[in-house]
Amino acid sequence: MIARPDVALDVRETSHTSAGMLAYVRALRRWLPRVASDLRLAEFGSGDNFDLAEQVGLPLALARLRPRLAHFPTPFVPCIVPVPYAVTIHDLIDLEFPQHAKRKVATYWRYVVSPVLRSARAVITDDDATLEQLVHFVGVDPARVRVIPLGVDVPDPLPAPLVRARPYLFYAGNHRPHKDLASLVAAWASLPERMPVDLVLTGAEEPSLRGVSHPRGELAFAGDCSTDEIWRLHRGALAYVHPALREGFGLPLLEALQAGTPVVAAESAVPSVLKPYVHRYPAGDAGALKALLLRVLEDPAAFASAARHARVRTAHLTWERTVRATADVYRELIG
Repeated sequence: MIARPDVALDVRETSHTSAGMLAYVRALRRWLPRVASDLRLAEFGSGDNFDLAEQVGLPLALARLRPRLAHFPTPFVPCIVPVPYAVTIHDLIDLEFPQHAKRKVATYWRYVVSPVLRSARAVITDDDATLEQLVHFVGVDPARVRVIPLGVDVPDPLPAPLVRARPYLFYAGNHRPHKDLASLVAAWASLPERMPVDLVLTGAEEPSLRGVSHPRGELAFAGDCSTDEIWRLHRGALAYVHPALREGFGLPLLEALQAGTPVVAAESAVPSVLKPYVHRYPAGDAGALKALLLRVLEDPAAFASAARHARVRTAHLTWERTVRATADVYRELIG
């Protein structure tokens, strides 16, 4: 007879799974067998989101497995879960900024996700700010929220820094409206002509961002980048700049810190665990962002020195640490 699993993990990688969610799911699958050998683990899940496989297939799979606990590491959950469960929510950006979300998103959260979260044994999230939003927007009992910062696995050795014809600033991520890339481009374009500097963004060409330009710099779109290319871009940049109005955690910020690169970011995009090591400005304030970028360009040695300190102070934020803490939540809930 097959032993009843202690924990069943939803391992789906769907069309709606963001890059950060993918990294999280893959880290759980990679590290759980290593750090939680005392737990009987099972994996389940197939299909995409908002389909019969999600709403019918997942509950049936759990009914067959009968785990002591199920873990959904994304908000894509079935309405009915026949076993005790936990859910990870990285952010509530679509609820905080509904003007930037599709209209059906609010309905999905109201009638599917929110009731499931309120009935969960625990809701895991990345930062204290999201805990507050879970209480405000969803009505989750704060006593059932567990805050576990995310992590990164740093290559050893680190890839060589990317070298361009001019110094450059770097942003990594998607181009959704809440990322506020328009403020970043405006701040970069307004830097003095005497300071030649490029701005490199990951992702495809975005014509809407071409309205302004720097007289002695290039706005470059790097397209889809491999993990190695991202680390090279981080390492070669004068600074990593993250203008998002909100993040759940913001993995690129931690990646940049672990690459030894100064990080400039909007205040509300920085998780509490990284705030001491990030140069922050009020979200949406292109003038304040420009002032910070000027300081980076005028005194790169001072910013580089602070970045070396930040790299040491954030080195403990690894995926292994994240998954160990998650396994502790499992043990708490099934104990």
